[in-house]
Amino acid sequence: MPRHQRPGLAPGEDDHLRTLGYEPELVRRMGGFGNFAVSFSVISVLSGGMTLFGFGLLAGGPAVMMWGWAAVGLAVLLIGAALAEVTSAYPTSGGLYYMAQRLGGPRWGWTVGWLNLLGLIGGIAGIDYGAASFIAAFAGLQWGTVPTPGLILAIFAGVLLLHAALNVVGVRVVSVLNSISVWWHLLGVALIVGVLAVVPSHHQSVGWVFGHFANGTGWSNPIYVSAIGLLLGGYTFCGYDASAHMSEETVNARVAAPRGIVRSIWVSLLAGFVLLAGLLFAVQDYAGTAGAAVPPAQIFLDTLGTTGAKLLLLVVIGAQLFCGSAETTAASRMIYAFSRDNALPGSATWRRVSANGTPVPAVWLAVGAAFVLAVPSLWSATAYGAITAVNVVGMTPSYIIPVYLRLRQRDRFTPGPWNLGRWSRPVGIAAVAWVAVLVVLVCLPQRYPVTVETFNYAPVTLLAVLALAWGWWRIAGDRFDVPVVADPHLARIEAQIV
Repeated sequence: MPRHQRPGLAPGEDDHLRTLGYEPELVRRMGGFGNFAVSFSVISVLSGGMTLFGFGLLAGGPAVMMWGWAAVGLAVLLIGAALAEVTSAYPTSGGLYYMAQRLGGPRWGWTVGWLNLLGLIGGIAGIDYGAASFIAAFAGLQWGTVPTPGLILAIFAGVLLLHAALNVVGVRVVSVLNSISVWWHLLGVALIVGVLAVVPSHHQSVGWVFGHFANGTGWSNPIYVSAIGLLLGGYTFCGYDASAHMSEETVNARVAAPRGIVRSIWVSLLAGFVLLAGLLFAVQDYAGTAGAAVPPAQIFLDTLGTTGAKLLLLVVIGAQLFCGSAETTAASRMIYAFSRDNALPGSATWRRVSANGTPVPAVWLAVGAAFVLAVPSLWSATAYGAITAVNVVGMTPSYIIPVYLRLRQRDRFTPGPWNLGRWSRPVGIAAVAWVAVLVVLVCLPQRYPVTVETFNYAPVTLLAVLALAWGWWRIAGDRFDVPVVADPHLARIEAQIV
């Protein structure tokens, strides 16, 4: 065993981390399944798919929902494969920003880091606020509680505290929870689809589920509406970089982390396709479902009655809670890594690691920042939506920038043990092209007429994030200290982008 190697690790695992510039601090107790589970839990088809189901009913309807889910899932699989290849070469908690720094220089790393970090925090806010909304809906069915903004925010705060408490216990507990989450999601999808297939006396036809087009956006062009409808999958397939952020706590990370990214996407693709089909076959009243506050809950009520609806809502809420916990884990590791490289205000605090190998201050910062993002929901759902849009507009570009920079490196890039071989370049080019399309789709107006309430604030949010990153770079960029090892090509690459 090498002198610095800890028991139970792949040969040279800690030594490889040292070659990337970091001394091991976190504890490697997560196996390959646990690494996959954290990304699968963050994608969470029972969270994103259910929350965005109503959006899909209006933006193209069943035909766009089903075929769009399949098409977007396959496109995201290309992104995941290209990103997995870079992860195999650079398995660190910093994930995307370390890859960008290594392949393109400090300004690339800084920009990707801020996009990724704010996207992760926005993800916590969106996921846990969604869970709070479903909990409030359940309370309304069970006790007749009125789901006011104040009540939902209070539930949201409780969910955040729960996730923080679970995450500070240690990575072993997190790994177990994420493993349970995988089975909860898969069995939950099977239960929901199975019940909806057996109980209702009436089902929609196959032709309707795969061919019916519906438009409730106000726009008249069906091509435009169909393009907007792709965002059901575009919004849901997000967060698979969590496997990269858990690299320093994963055994055999150079193989397990890239496998976790790719596996989380294709399993979510299949599970989500089955879930959407099961829900659509069970639609009883399309207009009533599309107009409901929580469309999946309306399907449950129409087909199963109040008791059955409440039971299935509990399954969905459980999945959302698992999803939020996994997103908190990923965000806290990103905060820890970014602070380790002096990129955040108060970095000395946020990079501290407790005795059990957990970055506890980073966990509390993640949930605290997420709560602050949700406070505007007390006054305006539109303002809250604008802020949490940073999840998608921040995460999506941050995924593809390392892939783009890897393409620029050509043969100068040294792949890890998990790589695409001769398929690396065509897969990478296709991934970059899809993300370019997706970023445009995310920023397009989704409802007509465009008013203060229907305006898509995603582009404004993206510009605000980039302005924040640029401003803090001007103030503190000189303290950004990513310990990238000597690279004979780096100076020339940096010269090209300055």
